[in-house]
Amino acid sequence: MKYIIVLGDGMADEPLSGLHGQTPLEYASTPYMDNIAGKAAIGLAKTIPDGMKPGSDTANLAVLGYDPKRYYTGRSPLEALSIGVDMEENDIAIRCNLVTVSDDGLPYEEKTIIDHSSGEISTEDASVLLDAVRKELEDGNYQFYDGTSYRHCTIWKNGSVVELTPPHDILGREIGEYLPAENELREKMKKSYEILNNHPINVERAKKGLNKANSIWFWGAGTKPALDSFEGKFGKKGAMISAVDLLKGIAVGAGMCNIDVKGADGTLETNYEGKAEAAVKAVTGDGNDFVYVHVEAPDEMGHQGSVERKIKAIEYLDGRIIGPIYERMKELGEDFRMLVMPDHPTPISTRTHSSDPVPYMLYDSTKEEEHTWKYNEKEAKESGNYIGEGYTLIRELFR
Repeated sequence: MKYIIVLGDGMADEPLSGLHGQTPLEYASTPYMDNIAGKAAIGLAKTIPDGMKPGSDTANLAVLGYDPKRYYTGRSPLEALSIGVDMEENDIAIRCNLVTVSDDGLPYEEKTIIDHSSGEISTEDASVLLDAVRKELEDGNYQFYDGTSYRHCTIWKNGSVVELTPPHDILGREIGEYLPAENELREKMKKSYEILNNHPINVERAKKGLNKANSIWFWGAGTKPALDSFEGKFGKKGAMISAVDLLKGIAVGAGMCNIDVKGADGTLETNYEGKAEAAVKAVTGDGNDFVYVHVEAPDEMGHQGSVERKIKAIEYLDGRIIGPIYERMKELGEDFRMLVMPDHPTPISTRTHSSDPVPYMLYDSTKEEEHTWKYNEKEAKESGNYIGEGYTLIRELFR
């Protein structure tokens, strides 16, 4: 038996009046998910434990079978693992986004945050900008490390886990009250605007009508992580397919192999077909028992507040990843179990994450069921199946 999880990050949502009271998942054309749902078990799972913030970090840990209350030490330390940062015990890892703040002549504290991803800036341009920041702001206590696109990492030597606000939670707001209370972190953010706003790359971006990447933004502080081996925990050799450093970092910490797919970049235009092909190969030709296919696009579109693009991301996930994986595994005659779900909702109405339970669909090629339901939030709830501790759902996949 082979085991596959397809994770549509932030795919769940709320009913929208513009979609006749349907969610984007209900409204989207998803023939593969709906067909599979008629042969599978569906339900709701609570991936965010009570009292914890609804992040992709805690939620994806839960989907992978790690109780966030036990294993979570912060988001950024997991990303640090992905990019090869060897953290020491007293190090604090902090996510360092390249963001867009308003270029309006106002003092830094009075600026508005416009875009948490700087228009999904390319990794190449972001690297040049981060290098400019590094030359001016790096010292014995702070080191800056390149990540992917707008997502980067800062290591704070002998620092502390301080309260920091995710930029995607405050889009459109004045940033003053959300800046770090810790003076040195706040000053580095302010200075980064002076370094970046008129950088040649940002001047060119502005000419093209693109959002400038004109400030760094610190968030997600945490300490060195310690995850148990995935294979030791579940007896399954696993692989991760994702363009996102967070997921790659979880894989490193769990002793799973990371599979890099050319053209996979975490955007709406990621290489879906390449991910699907790599997933099938991972469990049929590379000796893995389990593969986790993570797709970032629905979450990014939710943060952007774009209904149309979120629907498109869901349809791409259905037709260009889930469908090809399902069809190819059938063609190969492989027995497999496939779990499809989001990690958390990213509602269009709020443009940030929520803690609501998410719909799951668990299919077993050897035990096809007969139902009339389709895969969406409403019918998952109506099924009556509910898993209150999301980290236990993987046991259903492996049973």
